Amino acid sequence: MNDLIAKAAIDRRIAEIITPVVEDMGFEVVRVRMMSGKETILQIMVQRPDGQIEVDECAQISTAISAVLDVEDPILDVYNLEVSSPGIDRPLTRMKDFDQWAGFEAKIETEQLIDGRRRFKGELAGTEGDEVLINIAEGTVGLKFDWLSDAKLVLTDELIRDVLRGRKDAGQIDEAQFDEIETIIDADE
Repeated sequence: MNDLIAKAAIDRRIAEIITPVVEDMGFEVVRVRMMSGKETILQIMVQRPDGQIEVDECAQISTAISAVLDVEDPILDVYNLEVSSPGIDRPLTRMKDFDQWAGFEAKIETEQLIDGRRRFKGELAGTEGDEVLINIAEGTVGLKFDWLSDAKLVLTDELIRDVLRGRKDAGQIDEAQFDEIETIIDADE
């Protein structure tokens, strides 16, 4: 089975190099992307198994990854390394992500046309076998994971509340901060 962590050949090579380092530090690689434009950026998204990560942890991972990439030297051009969290509207790159985030809105794109479309937006309904389930206007659709080219959560007030509630429950923000943020979200509705 395929995953969406690293799609291009260079991304897969980099993922092979850095994944053992990241995992040895107690984290997971969520996505690896080499992005070219005005400058080349190697974007690596990481998290703890509980889905959280702090800025200083990103810096530690960046240092460790830099060292191994300097030794292996898989990238020919000059590039900037960017290590970050997946964010609230995170990419969904592994089967387990679709189960973990069931009940939340997502956008999914497929490589090929499926019933005349490539883009699906709706509420995730988990997985069944090798299929990702998504509730769209027409009903629940099962998409084989191997068909997917991209998937990410949609930033909604419900998603923000859930993530903040998790941070509050983990003691990362206090009750007053949570209440203040929730008041702001409620004012937007």
